[in-house]
Amino acid sequence: MGEVKELTTLLAWKEAFPVMKQLRSDIEETSYLTLLNQMRNEGYRLFALYVEKEIVALAGFSLKTNFYQSRHVFLYDLITDENHRSKGYGEKLLTFVHKWAKEHGAEYVALESGIHRTEAHRFYQEKFTYDKWCYSFRRRV
Repeated sequence: MGEVKELTTLLAWKEAFPVMKQLRSDIEETSYLTLLNQMRNEGYRLFALYVEKEIVALAGFSLKTNFYQSRHVFLYDLITDENHRSKGYGEKLLTFVHKWAKEHGAEYVALESGIHRTEAHRFYQEKFTYDKWCYSFRRRV
């Protein structure tokens, strides 16, 4: 059911943009590429699930350490292309993230999800037994 590859080139990042745009609808390609380059310098990694040479899902994450989650993977982006949903691709890619995290010494995979994304919450909680254990807040400065 496809192959997971890390995206490390400008060409691959551009190929992934239409899928990422489905999750990050407010970003344009130029900003996406600029931010992605900065994020990679800070440890962000972007992986794609390819099926028949087409990107069907993306996962972007970083390996982090802090006081409350110890060593963990923080999953910033997980999206399945809208034309390929309900085929198990998101599950396959998230399973890959869990395996990658374990292989790199992480104790947890952590993520945040928008309040309105109830289907995604059900996916994380019911299919993968994620715990909902905190609120996340932010303030523009």
